[in-house]
Amino acid sequence: MNNYETVFILTPVLSDAQVEEAVKKFEDLIKDNGCEIVAKENWGLKKLAYPIQLKKNGFYTLIEFKGEGDVVSNLELAYKRDERVIRYLTTKMDKHAVEYAVTRRTKVKSQKA
Repeated sequence: MNNYETVFILTPVLSDAQVEEAVKKFEDLIKDNGCEIVAKENWGLKKLAYPIQLKKNGFYTLIEFKGEGDVVSNLELAYKRDERVIRYLTTKMDKHAVEYAVTRRTKVKSQKA
């Protein structure tokens, strides 16, 4: 099983409930394809580096998961079909990226406590 990290940006005109529904949809898609979700982070509403579809902000979400490679194509197809998603990126993580993600998560947890 490979480690993957996906980040997607949702349009800023959505309510909090609509954002949660969209994130849940993609989580369920990942789980239905036999993958294990390792971590999920909601980064909230952030300013975009450049306007996308005349929008200057977006809701960012990061999901780390373990699974087979064929799930990535299914996930990205779902991103393309969903009009709420304005950008997405899915990457395969090597062992160094996995170690960094673990240390970053523990660091974020210690700062929140």
